[in-house]
Amino acid sequence: MEARETMPDLAAMAAYGARIAARLRAGDVVALEGGLGAGKTTLARAILAALGHAGEVPSPTFTIIESYDSPSLRLPVVHADFYRLNDPAELAEIGLDDYREGAVLLAEWPDHAGGFGHEPGCIAITLEPLGESGEGGRMAIARGGADWVGRMP
Repeated sequence: MEARETMPDLAAMAAYGARIAARLRAGDVVALEGGLGAGKTTLARAILAALGHAGEVPSPTFTIIESYDSPSLRLPVVHADFYRLNDPAELAEIGLDDYREGAVLLAEWPDHAGGFGHEPGCIAITLEPLGESGEGGRMAIARGGADWVGRMP
């Protein structure tokens, strides 16, 4: 199943992130795909804000994993950026499975981690810029796994 959403500005992306956040369950994966500057981290921040996180959300490009489990969040979240991984086998060294237990995973560059599309709780969202250099906003193309039937944003 596939759903498309045009997001002309940051407010629209925040609203889209809020709709995703409202449908998330523990164990879900939000696989964020798209080129550099496509808006993956911006959408991850919108999802975290909608789940109740009020603080800063740094890009996990260098740390690879940031976890959020404060009492103010509806669900614990692991925000990961796999851009710097050379091999999916590196996930074992990072201990990703330990972080994920009972949490939602927001995964940027999921293909560098071997992908998560095989998981029924995965929603893959590809962000594509609209117009020259994205000044027309973004198009989100969401593909949900079996557990997303009836929950697509």
